[in-house]
Amino acid sequence: MIEDRNFDDLAQKFAKNIYGTAKGQIRQTVVWQDLEQVLAMLEQAKPLHILDAGGGLGQLSQKIAELGHNVTLCDLSGEMLKLAEQEIAKNGLLEQYRLVHSPVQQVGEHLDGSVDLVLFHAVMEWLSDPKDALERLLEQVKPGGIISVMFYNYNGLLFKNLICGNLTHIEQGMPHRKRFKLQPQKGIKPEDVYSWLTDAGFNILGKTGVRTFHDYMQSNMVGDYTFEQVLEMEQKLCRQEPYLSLGRYIHVYAQKPLASDDKSGKETDIDNSNKDNG
Repeated sequence: MIEDRNFDDLAQKFAKNIYGTAKGQIRQTVVWQDLEQVLAMLEQAKPLHILDAGGGLGQLSQKIAELGHNVTLCDLSGEMLKLAEQEIAKNGLLEQYRLVHSPVQQVGEHLDGSVDLVLFHAVMEWLSDPKDALERLLEQVKPGGIISVMFYNYNGLLFKNLICGNLTHIEQGMPHRKRFKLQPQKGIKPEDVYSWLTDAGFNILGKTGVRTFHDYMQSNMVGDYTFEQVLEMEQKLCRQEPYLSLGRYIHVYAQKPLASDDKSGKETDIDNSNKDNG
């Protein structure tokens, strides 16, 4: 049985391996571009109330706090929260944060009301019931508010195993390999996440592939490139098909309609309108 993953035992390693790498830099860059668009839609009254659900070190929510907004950051890992508090304090942002030691499924018990924006990044793939967790967080979004979801892409996991020749592993259903402690327990199918959002009445505003080709590059490649070129190309391709759907992660953001709006979830014309922004 898959259980929700608590990173108390790997907090330091997780922080170093996830955030202090080229992978992390690409992830932060392309998702932040999306969040800038999201904030532009929401910033009609300051400060906004942000929920960083399963937020780890709060790398992106700190960038939002720097703009003057307030953040509630929750995490199942007490050790990860300690590291987050140190980082937030170092950046002089503690007054704008509330840190909550809680699973994301229960964070509503710690909130004073609904929030303008929920960040739910790279958490679902570590949960035993990702759909339930997402639905509970959707309930915390105020009408007109937005949820930003990033998840480990099943299609990307499948493609990686295909090009590595792991066909037997695929035929076995790609079971989680416990020796890779920082590899998510499972990939999430994009069509499932999209339907969970629209079934709840949310309108999908945009989608972005996170690391559409970087993770497929072989370490022994003889190509001529720099990391800056890789980052630029990732930004160029990340909102275009078929590259978007091959991202190792996918970032999707969706808006809860106002009470007067049509409550039937759909994908709006805004979807992928930022594809030319890099």
